[in-house]
Amino acid sequence: MDVKRLAAVSVGHLAIDLLNSSVAMVLTALAGPFQLRNSQIGAGVMVYGLFSSLSQPLFGWLADRLSGRWLGAAGLAWTATFFALATRAPNYPLLLVTMALAALGSSAFHPQGAMNASHAGHVRASSATAFFFLLGQIGLALGPAISGLIIQRFGLAGIPYLAGATLPAAVYMAYVLRRPLQPHSVEPAPETPGQASASPRTPGPRTLSLQGHRGRQRWVIFAAFALLVAARSTVQQGFYGLLPKFLADQGYEPGQYGLMVAVFSTALALGTLLGGVLGDRVDHRRILVWAMLACAPFSLAMLNAQGGLYYLLAAAAGLLVGMPHSIQVVMAQKLLPGRQGLASGAVLGFMFASGAAGTGLAGWIADGTGLAPVLHGIGLLPLVAGLSALLLQEEKTAPATAAPAPAAGR
Repeated sequence: MDVKRLAAVSVGHLAIDLLNSSVAMVLTALAGPFQLRNSQIGAGVMVYGLFSSLSQPLFGWLADRLSGRWLGAAGLAWTATFFALATRAPNYPLLLVTMALAALGSSAFHPQGAMNASHAGHVRASSATAFFFLLGQIGLALGPAISGLIIQRFGLAGIPYLAGATLPAAVYMAYVLRRPLQPHSVEPAPETPGQASASPRTPGPRTLSLQGHRGRQRWVIFAAFALLVAARSTVQQGFYGLLPKFLADQGYEPGQYGLMVAVFSTALALGTLLGGVLGDRVDHRRILVWAMLACAPFSLAMLNAQGGLYYLLAAAAGLLVGMPHSIQVVMAQKLLPGRQGLASGAVLGFMFASGAAGTGLAGWIADGTGLAPVLHGIGLLPLVAGLSALLLQEEKTAPATAAPAPAAGR
């Protein structure tokens, strides 16, 4: 495992997602001065999510062309700059424009980061990708807590300092990733004379496959995978984007509801790591099905809990929501083995775009029905994701056939 390369992109991931998860906190803080409705907060999260996602396939293609070099570092510096400027926007339309520009840096970072992480892990790609996403999820968890405390103490004037604190990570990434990715060399283990290649190789865990399927079956698999990604992403981004406002409406201070969202986010980070480690050992579809079906009761219950019970339920919901995250990316990379940057950009772009669109739609519906029923509806989406995972076809792996030992005298 290339530890330096993995560490560089993972630290950068923590830094950029620290800013990404603070968008909802900034919008909530501006709800009073700008007189924002729920739909406008949801629209702000949606705009940021769409601009950070729709261009990811393009940036993924560019990451392939650049062999995984400086693109991620530039993206982090870009996001930090425009994120700081966004807090000084004089009105809501200009705020959206500045946030959209900031989101492009995140779009440039993620395909390159996932590509480098998977490559750094080599045969342990799922675990390495999970560690990369773990650091990102930690950033998502810390963002609401840190930005909430900063806003409560200093107001929005303190947010540019948070953005500036991420710039050393961009410098570190630029230094470590100055060399292009090198193809992996695979050398067979030496064998003693006359000894077999006789013991069969143990097959790895099964993952998404289109082999042996044609036409309609392939479309069913693609549709099921897309629905799984969209439903799970809407749960994650919907809670990130609308849970702060839901808790603020109940009378919690920014420091309090920032911490409450951070508990969910921290557990989600740990779930991402757990899912990735299991993904190197257990069939992918099995993880997706059981994690998603088990998640729904906890995600619903946490919305109706208070005190210590809330934290326990939020931790369980976050852990289960996070488990499929890195597995979905590895699944997509397996479908395009020669284009890992493009595959990463495509699945992450769709992940962010679908979650952002779902959050925007949820905010619009909440203006008519209230946030509580909308968030309860989001809490049911893991059931949709789990049932979709049942339709995925896994690659059928079989032990390698042992080569016959050479006859004596040959």
